[in-house]
Amino acid sequence: MSFFTSYFWYNKSQRNGVLFLVILIIILQLIISFGDFSSDEKNGLYTPEVLAYHEQIDSLKTLALKNRKQKLFPFNPNYIKDYKGEQLGMSLKEIDRLLAFRNTNKFINSKKEFQEVTKVSDSLLNKISPYFKFPDWVVNKRKQTSAVSSRRTKQSEFEYKKSISTIDINKATAEDFKTIRGIGPAFSERIIQYRSKLQGFSFESQIYEIWGIEKEVAKKVISTFKIIKKPILKKTNVNTATFKELLNTPYVNYDLSKKILEYRDEVAELQNISELKNIKDFPLDLYDQIVLYLFAK
Repeated sequence: MSFFTSYFWYNKSQRNGVLFLVILIIILQLIISFGDFSSDEKNGLYTPEVLAYHEQIDSLKTLALKNRKQKLFPFNPNYIKDYKGEQLGMSLKEIDRLLAFRNTNKFINSKKEFQEVTKVSDSLLNKISPYFKFPDWVVNKRKQTSAVSSRRTKQSEFEYKKSISTIDINKATAEDFKTIRGIGPAFSERIIQYRSKLQGFSFESQIYEIWGIEKEVAKKVISTFKIIKKPILKKTNVNTATFKELLNTPYVNYDLSKKILEYRDEVAELQNISELKNIKDFPLDLYDQIVLYLFAK
């Protein structure tokens, strides 16, 4: 006991000092264990400016992911499925149309057929069609068909050009006009008769005036035959013409003949042929054609 007593023997002031030291150590341990020494202001990681910056970075990352274009590789459009179609930008209806077509054991062999089946827009077709890859036999067949069609077209054009006697529409014969697809014996004669009535074609647009001629056929005539030289037309003096002479003028009907004579009586004499425009209800759309045959003197 004397051995231990020597180590624990203290006076009152020493015991108070030891007790104070123990209490201080315990308080420091509690502060270290439970105290929060982090400081948002010191490290600056959670300031409003930093948080806003991080949010901006996150939004830019999200936007970049959305705008990231998936790299496309050549593919056969016949085997597009739901996932692939969605990646390409096709709607569910467009994909369903393609799948329904494929269920009939038929194949799409061109981008035109792809659009006809799926009904995709022109913009989407132009975007994805460069990546269409069809089997070699389809491509080769398409090239052969195109080559044959081109040869036939050239041969047809050669034979066609060889068969007409002239490209002057005012000198062409009925046989020349019959070389145009859509023009038979009746129409060719009708063209000749109308040309005679007009004393020759002065405007290409006069082809459209032929009774019963279709617009597409008229275009073919204009693309083949040209007005090489405008015809010399017989003109009538509007100030001295009789009713019958006016009536025999191309584009002038009974009512217009009567109106021209009435206007002439009012003004005594037309000083210029353009005065015809002053006549009430004058067909202004035919003015250029009418003045081909009339003059004022």
